[in-house]
Amino acid sequence: MTGLTIALDAMGGDFGPQVTVPASVQALLHYPSLKIILVGDNDLIVNQLKQLGQPDHPRLSIVHADTNIGNDERPSQALRNSKGSSMRVALELVADNKADACVSAGNTGALMALSKYLLKLLPGVDRPALVSALPNMYGDAVWLLDLGANVSVDADTLFQFAVMGAVIAEEQMERQPKVALLNIGEEEIKGNDLVKRCSEMLQQSQSVNYVGYVEGDQLFTGNADVIVCDGFVGNVSLKTSEGVARLFLGKLKDALFSHPIKKLIAKWLFGEQLMALKHLNPDQYNGASLLGLRGIVVKSHGGADVAAFKHAIAEAVHEIERQLPKKISDRLEAVLLERHI
Repeated sequence: MTGLTIALDAMGGDFGPQVTVPASVQALLHYPSLKIILVGDNDLIVNQLKQLGQPDHPRLSIVHADTNIGNDERPSQALRNSKGSSMRVALELVADNKADACVSAGNTGALMALSKYLLKLLPGVDRPALVSALPNMYGDAVWLLDLGANVSVDADTLFQFAVMGAVIAEEQMERQPKVALLNIGEEEIKGNDLVKRCSEMLQQSQSVNYVGYVEGDQLFTGNADVIVCDGFVGNVSLKTSEGVARLFLGKLKDALFSHPIKKLIAKWLFGEQLMALKHLNPDQYNGASLLGLRGIVVKSHGGADVAAFKHAIAEAVHEIERQLPKKISDRLEAVLLERHI
């Protein structure tokens, strides 16, 4: 792996430097060629580094930012008042080619607005989309988008999401992924005009392996590798899935580990199975990519812990290595040419 640099919004999220700084140090240990620029309050960041015994890491630098964008700020307000904020400065480093990617756990709406303003959209993209990989029942991944960047979209934008989702999935699967639209039924007559119109467009495309509609209970069956919907539906689906996963894992933990003897027996009898269940932990999939930009931006959950935030950094590393924006741009160019022939 060649050298790469990530600009990290150290102040974003619910915990700020208490999570982002330790996660950065761990990521540097895992990726020997990685450099990280921590953007935020210099004193708070330095204090965290001293607590970790890493006051002068050779591959870690700090860029001071005076302010932080609050989680309750509207995107338009954040855009106007963002100068000097940790999120904006981190994105500016990417725009100025001083970093290869930005990672932030901050305000999602502000991150999208600032990313569009500073990095600009790829040709053929109307709106960026948030996408993340989730587990399916076979231990593989399914990519779901949009996860909340766009509450409402038109059919053309939904079609663009399908193309971009197919590219990111193909890069990791190394085969042409099956793409589906999330709907209230599998039959062609089901769904609203938006979904029906996008389905017609996908059926006509030679660039997307479109397999039709899937319902909510098929998100994790492996029937599709990429599942496309608007941001409202996608965010509700994601948060519901995460809630169910945490409910299941919590109940299982209470049942098997509530007593030392139970814990010992469970590990002895079901150790391998319990290890396999770890892939259901939502933290293993933290790090949603903001696709459609002329740069790489990864959004972490605001409440992510150190391990989860490290996963978001890892996602940024993988996208830099794969040069994802260029590959999406190339695919969109081919699709646009296909539609105009």
